[in-house]
Amino acid sequence: MSSVKEFGRTLTSPLGAPTGHLETYIEVPFDLGDRRLFPDGLIRIKRGAKTWTALVEVKTGTNLLATEQLENYLDIAREHGFDALLTISNEIPASVGTHPTVIDKRKLRKVALFHLSWSEILTHAVMQKEFRGVADPDQAWILGELIRYLEHPRSGALSFDDMGANWVPVRESVTAGTLRQNDKGAADVAGRFDALIRFACLKLGRQLGAEVTPVLTRQEISDPAARTSALVASLVATGSLRASIRIPNAVGPLEIEANLRSNRITCHFDLDAPNEGKPTTRVNWALRQLKDAPETVRLEAFVARAREGKAELLRDVRDTPAKLVGDSVKEIKYFRIAQSHPLGAKRAAGRGAFIDSMLDAVDTTYADIGQRLKAWTAAPPRLRSVEEVEIDPEIPASLVSNALSSQDGDSPEPKDAD
Repeated sequence: MSSVKEFGRTLTSPLGAPTGHLETYIEVPFDLGDRRLFPDGLIRIKRGAKTWTALVEVKTGTNLLATEQLENYLDIAREHGFDALLTISNEIPASVGTHPTVIDKRKLRKVALFHLSWSEILTHAVMQKEFRGVADPDQAWILGELIRYLEHPRSGALSFDDMGANWVPVRESVTAGTLRQNDKGAADVAGRFDALIRFACLKLGRQLGAEVTPVLTRQEISDPAARTSALVASLVATGSLRASIRIPNAVGPLEIEANLRSNRITCHFDLDAPNEGKPTTRVNWALRQLKDAPETVRLEAFVARAREGKAELLRDVRDTPAKLVGDSVKEIKYFRIAQSHPLGAKRAAGRGAFIDSMLDAVDTTYADIGQRLKAWTAAPPRLRSVEEVEIDPEIPASLVSNALSSQDGDSPEPKDAD
């Protein structure tokens, strides 16, 4: 962070730190009562007369952040007038802006608490080096070495690799139809699913060089428990876990549904249809965008005020576009382009695992569908030439005109009245 200016700024700016000279220290000793404690690091940024300081606590591998330890560091930060405590671990909170460790809120009155997962740090490093750029060649090399280190399996910077101990019993209860809203473990599975979605966003964002984020309502952002409760209710009612991902400049969010009863993952994009042309013309417009998509993609057309659309596989619509037209009188308002994938059952990452099947489904759907779709835009109006006007040859030439208006040209002089 101190060696690569752009990278240091990328990590500290969201924490409210000013732009300035950044210094980093490791294992700085502090006295708290009769104890001497050693936070893993300290970050200090100076700009003019202002100084911003944060303590840093780091965990690697499967090690978890400890409440007591963090609260001690918050006390140290408060006593010394520091601004924040930053934690880094492989834990990924279920929602953005929340912390994976339960902390006494009274400790946060004067000191802010932030968290970064190693996956987030790796994502920021890749995006900075490969897409945003680093001005100094030596600094770019240093950042490249950090990326190479973090990607090594022995670095302790792990990817999301476990759905937790409650995954198997909850999945079995969903399959049997016996899961209830207050069942033990259901909320844990819902939280881990949201964490997996965040990890999928980071992974896809690294490949695209763009900030890919989960789509959440204002209520879900302000009250993460409401989001968890909704996911559990969906599991109980339909056996499905649902999420949305926002990808910059895509036609719309990528909608994801993991159905634990059918063992299928369905991902889809909604594409607004052109607001002009016949229904078959609109279908052909969508087909042109999907000319390289797999033939097993499902294409669904929705008309105004209809809850269900007419659906066909892409291979059938390619042969007969009219199959997707129900009532030729009603206008098609939008298309839903969906792709189905197998759902893994295992809790840990690896072949046949739920985690890997979800990550593959997101990446494959965007590659096969999402990156190909473009929103319709109306063509600009054209000036009409005289030659373009068709004249019926059976009508006497003296009665028609191919001018833009039959009143074009000089008007005859009116005759004087007798």
